Amino acid sequence: MRNTTKTVTTVLAAGALALGVAACGAPGSSDDKNGALVVAASPVPHAEILNYVKDHLADKAGLKLEVKEFTDYNTPNLSTQDGSVGANYFQNQPFLDDFNKKKGTDIVPVVTVHLEPLGLYSHKVKKADELKKGATVAVPSDTVNEARALKLLDAGGVIKLKSGVGNEATPKDITANPKGLKFKELEAAQLPRSLDDVDAAVVNGNYAIEAHLKPAKDAIILESPKNNPYANFLAVKKGNEDDPRVKKLAKLLTSPQVKKFIKDQYQGSVLPSF
Repeated sequence: MRNTTKTVTTVLAAGALALGVAACGAPGSSDDKNGALVVAASPVPHAEILNYVKDHLADKAGLKLEVKEFTDYNTPNLSTQDGSVGANYFQNQPFLDDFNKKKGTDIVPVVTVHLEPLGLYSHKVKKADELKKGATVAVPSDTVNEARALKLLDAGGVIKLKSGVGNEATPKDITANPKGLKFKELEAAQLPRSLDDVDAAVVNGNYAIEAHLKPAKDAIILESPKNNPYANFLAVKKGNEDDPRVKKLAKLLTSPQVKKFIKDQYQGSVLPSF
């Protein structure tokens, strides 16, 4: 993370770590293969998809499932690492690679489920080329999502990034900025609330949907799903991939029923990746 308000996230992470110390071996933890599988998830769409599985598919498959919602991008992995939860569902591969590297964790993907296209949104303009000179654009403050946001703006012709730039791109890697845009880094969860204060914001799909934005309709630039590396997956601490509960959940998350639920529920704002 770069300079941003971290109070809520820090408190949540600390709480999750404390819970992990008490919960190791408790029912639902990754150590108890006979208890419910507890999965940490972002509220939308991840927890909604998991709750669909819990309510309609899990019992028949012999899976006890508990869904824990988190609103930040740090606690789910920390809780998975310390055993407070058995799995998580909220992230993509570039984000996980960066997290594991920085935090020394060993979280691994199990099965890819869906893509939430990243979008540029604005309450002030209807097209990206209507942004005024010197306009302020809010972007996620975490390394991978900021790079992803800048790549979106590059693909949309708003800026030009240095050739070959990877998942650590920052505004310093911009080689052309015709409108002289200014970039404001905010925690991803804060971005929808920033739309009244900035000229535009690049918002992750889950937070856009949670804020009642419709990516397929409301985004003035929307990420293409073609060859997109940012699909979201179920993840566990390394070594837990063969947990029978995890295998059952992975199969259910990639079932025809879940594919239909995603298509019907999100109308193109979330796309099945299987």
